[in-house]
Amino acid sequence: IFQMEVQKAKLQAQMNKVNELCWDTCVFKMKDKMDSRTESCISYCVERYIDTSLLIQNRFQQMLSKQMH
Repeated sequence: IFQMEVQKAKLQAQMNKVNELCWDTCVFKMKDKMDSRTESCISYCVERYIDTSLLIQNRFQQMLSKQMH
């Protein structure tokens, strides 16, 4: 149970970081409704963040695998 709580906390921290990063990158003015340009920017930002995170994770796994063999 403790391991699961740690994972949930890590995931929540990562989501908060993505939200902050993409908000700061894409939102310039507060409006009543998000326009399509801002929405697209946020979507693209989140996708690139996830892609990058997965790439880094895979690299570390490869490095660990090489060190064990």
